[in-house]
Amino acid sequence: MLSSWLHVTALAVYLGAVVGLPVILLPCVSAMKTHAGRAELLARGLKLYNPLQTGALGVLLLSGAFQITQLKAVYRGAFAQQLGATLAWKLALAFVLILFSTYQTMGVGLRFVRRQEAGDSFTPQELERITKRLTVSTYLLLALSAVTVWVGLRLRGV
Repeated sequence: MLSSWLHVTALAVYLGAVVGLPVILLPCVSAMKTHAGRAELLARGLKLYNPLQTGALGVLLLSGAFQITQLKAVYRGAFAQQLGATLAWKLALAFVLILFSTYQTMGVGLRFVRRQEAGDSFTPQELERITKRLTVSTYLLLALSAVTVWVGLRLRGV
């Protein structure tokens, strides 16, 4: 029961963070009048977003593993036969989701924040490319999340 509650809460935090990036942060960044202001606001927003998204994803992963253990106890010998294919799809989707999420937070977000904090300057074109990568990866994460949640619900028979 606790792991289900934790899993749903972590999912809400994760999706809230991912949705918040293109709905709140990126429009605010583009509304800034100066290039330096845009870079500073994006760096500040990503300093909050990156650990929030990564932490929520970690809690999702661990609480999901606990739930699989609970399902194994319920289904016993019929677990692989009844849920094996669905679980394989869920785990494959979760793996891809983790890869893209890590790319977004570590490959794009963290690298940008570190360069910004080191005092490196960004051209407007570089900043535009970074925000484009964040936007595209966010919509990909949302699509993967939707499919993964749908497959996960099928594990529970919903």
